[in-house]
Amino acid sequence: LTFWQGAVLIFCRAVLIFLKDIKIPHKVENIAIRKGEQLCCELSLTAYNVPDHWYPKLPEKRTRVDECMAWNHALLPCMGQPTNPEKLEKVLADLDGTLDKLENVFLKNQPFLCGDDISLADLLAVCELMQPLCGGRDILKDRPKLLSWRSRVHSVLSDSFDEAHSVVYQIREKFTAKLSPCSKQKFSKILKTIFFLKNIQIY
Repeated sequence: LTFWQGAVLIFCRAVLIFLKDIKIPHKVENIAIRKGEQLCCELSLTAYNVPDHWYPKLPEKRTRVDECMAWNHALLPCMGQPTNPEKLEKVLADLDGTLDKLENVFLKNQPFLCGDDISLADLLAVCELMQPLCGGRDILKDRPKLLSWRSRVHSVLSDSFDEAHSVVYQIREKFTAKLSPCSKQKFSKILKTIFFLKNIQIY
């Protein structure tokens, strides 16, 4: 299996972790989506038999995983747009509401989002929630229940989790470091390139 990935993309990281954790033999090819390199007739989707807890065969359990994975669509990415203080306040309020639903509707008092075992829902959600670290923001820092859940997911996935998120960690370190004006300008160019941002300035 050849996995074609853009390393900064949330779903690519989730797939990479999944492949490593269930030990599907694969090789990774990095592509530049901004250049349209993903538009290739050679790419195909292949199904594998994997442990049932990832995506259960029972309709009731599978529906729960599907429902939880649909939660990701509540986080609509906005890139390259100037910040409007009023809109930002509303977006942050919406984010709080979304995290409340994740915590109270799906996680509740369970170890994982859909029960006692990790599933694709946990994998996709944790990759989504790791993305803001690129900008130095940990949106779970004031949510102990979700922090504990993230730690459990990390413990299950261990090295594959950290390997897939290495690019996120690197961007976070650069973003939060004390940069010289020259470095800030260079880093702004990097972010514009990998996240397709048109208007960004590092202060």
